[in-house]
Amino acid sequence: MKRDLISMLDVKDDLEKIINLAIKLKGKAKNGESIELLKGKTLGMIFEKSSTRTRVSFEVGMTKLGGHAIFLSKNDIQLGRGETIEDTALVLSRYCDILMFRAMSNESMKDLAKFSTVPVISGLDDKEHPCQIVTDLMSIKEHKGKLKGLNLVYIGDGGNNMAHSYLLGCAIVGMNVKIVAPKNYWPDDYFVKEAKKFDIKLDVTDVVDNCTTNADVVATDTWVSMGDEKEKEKRLRDFQSFTVNGSLMSLAKKDAIFLHCLPAYYGYEVTKEVAHGKQSVIFDEAENRLWAQIAIMVTLCK
Repeated sequence: MKRDLISMLDVKDDLEKIINLAIKLKGKAKNGESIELLKGKTLGMIFEKSSTRTRVSFEVGMTKLGGHAIFLSKNDIQLGRGETIEDTALVLSRYCDILMFRAMSNESMKDLAKFSTVPVISGLDDKEHPCQIVTDLMSIKEHKGKLKGLNLVYIGDGGNNMAHSYLLGCAIVGMNVKIVAPKNYWPDDYFVKEAKKFDIKLDVTDVVDNCTTNADVVATDTWVSMGDEKEKEKRLRDFQSFTVNGSLMSLAKKDAIFLHCLPAYYGYEVTKEVAHGKQSVIFDEAENRLWAQIAIMVTLCK
């Protein structure tokens, strides 16, 4: 039976195995060993939203696995001219061994997975960003040596795909998570309820003062995600006191790390002092998109 990765919950039973596989394959490749585990396989990459890291990391990842990746923007295929998701999925499944979809909506993502006969990986939609959270958890484990019992504080837009996937991903691996956001930007109730089914401490608050106390990991994301550009001025006003700066980082544990999935807008969600500071691991994190997605593709193609 084929497996998809649309939500973090799709890998709740083997998330740590995927993270460990990513670390193992990264080590092997760095040592010059072959990791061509998907030789002859083809990845179809459908992009409704543009990207730097998603496209390059998936394409390079499939090459390292011995396979081939095809980039398909909405302007390159009939999906952008009115062909249904169902027909697109059924056709591409005949050509490709696995599909990656960077979608505008979660509904479209679910439809592609429903009709595809090969595994579908979410490269992001408006509800979740699972590949990025697998990446972030991998990065945390590399730097901390463990996940269970750590405290992650996410500051910013609590209702976006990153916050939703942090809630689920941290819960699955036993990390405590705090979402700090203006009340109008709190997570969807569904994600909070699902995260509460796991044995962790979970808090959603709009109080920024001292919010990073005892944090092992501090994370943020852009305040204006793709699709939110019309709300830019309002969002900049609403989030003006939610910048991750040196003062907030100084309240976290001395060995706390800072995460941001990039691109970063310095002076808004984070200061450059923090993003390029000694506690930041954002470029390790960016590289790990490659290794996390390699492990995801290998796992789903088994």
